[in-house]
Amino acid sequence: MLQIMYISSAANCAPIDVAQILTVSRRNNERDGVTGFLYADGRRFLQVLEGPAEAVERAFARIGGDTRHRAVVTLSRREIAAREFGDWAMAHRMPGSDSDALLAQIAERLETASPNVRATFEGFAKIRRAA
Repeated sequence: MLQIMYISSAANCAPIDVAQILTVSRRNNERDGVTGFLYADGRRFLQVLEGPAEAVERAFARIGGDTRHRAVVTLSRREIAAREFGDWAMAHRMPGSDSDALLAQIAERLETASPNVRATFEGFAKIRRAA
């Protein structure tokens, strides 16, 4: 199985419609056997995709070609023996939301993730919380 972690920014100044992205992503990922975790704060995306190598490659290619993303940067790409994320999940930070609750939600969803993946998401969330 392949796991890719990336970060990207929204391509324009308009807020990201995370609900619409989630709906389409869940459909595509279920169809293709891809799981992972997405953190979107309205301006940036941090995501892990995992599953069969060809399916993950196709999903990542779709993301790279999506005009809503810019500056897509691969943070890690590795083979994994087993899924670290059992099903598709997403954390979403809304302005004025309870940051402590969000950090707790992220920690819970990352319990089985590798230390590097967990540290990347937790660090990103803490930085965004401070912003």
